Amino acid sequence: MATKKEKEVKGEERLENVESALSKTELWIEEHQNLIYGIIAAVIVLAGIIWGVKALNDKRNANASKEIFTAQRYFEKESYEAALVGDGNYLGFTEVYDSYSGTKAGKLAAYYAGISYMKLGKYEEAIDYLKKFNSKDEILAPMALGAIGDCYMELDDMNNAASYYEKAAAKSKNEFTGPMFLTKAAMTHEMLGNYAAALKCYKTLKADYPLSNEGLEVGRNIANMEEKLK
Repeated sequence: MATKKEKEVKGEERLENVESALSKTELWIEEHQNLIYGIIAAVIVLAGIIWGVKALNDKRNANASKEIFTAQRYFEKESYEAALVGDGNYLGFTEVYDSYSGTKAGKLAAYYAGISYMKLGKYEEAIDYLKKFNSKDEILAPMALGAIGDCYMELDDMNNAASYYEKAAAKSKNEFTGPMFLTKAAMTHEMLGNYAAALKCYKTLKADYPLSNEGLEVGRNIANMEEKLK
């Protein structure tokens, strides 16, 4: 068992070691203080930039939301031209997208612009804007893809139509868009004579959405496709 004297000696040794370590740390700090101050300054500047960008984005989002509001009102009234180009006081969807494409409202403007063009029968312009729309929304995201499919159908490009209907069905698993676009994809494949692809869509519809209106009625379609493939 260590004596009191031995304990005191060991304590003094530990204290000396700590003091030595602190001295080395202080020396390192003194030698590298310019670097340390530079790093601190860089962190402060970076924090300021991040805050500034966030404030700017918040302001741009607020402005975009204000601009898109009137365009949406015109859209609801089926005044699609005014919704697209504005009324002279407020921007239309195309200008909102051009000016605020990085904001939520700006992205939404691309969707509305695409649907507006589609309603006006300008299908190529509609496809262009709908392809610019990027969202994780489980309704709007597949609806945009499905609308592209509808536009391709109007342009008699059934291969692309079927492809986008399938993309729309796969984009988000919900009871509204899933059955609808699987049915559209299957029917388009059927019109193209792609019975195996149509059968696959019909079977996916039955397996994934058996209680949907489309799923409850798909049995005869499956039987019909199986008969054609014999």
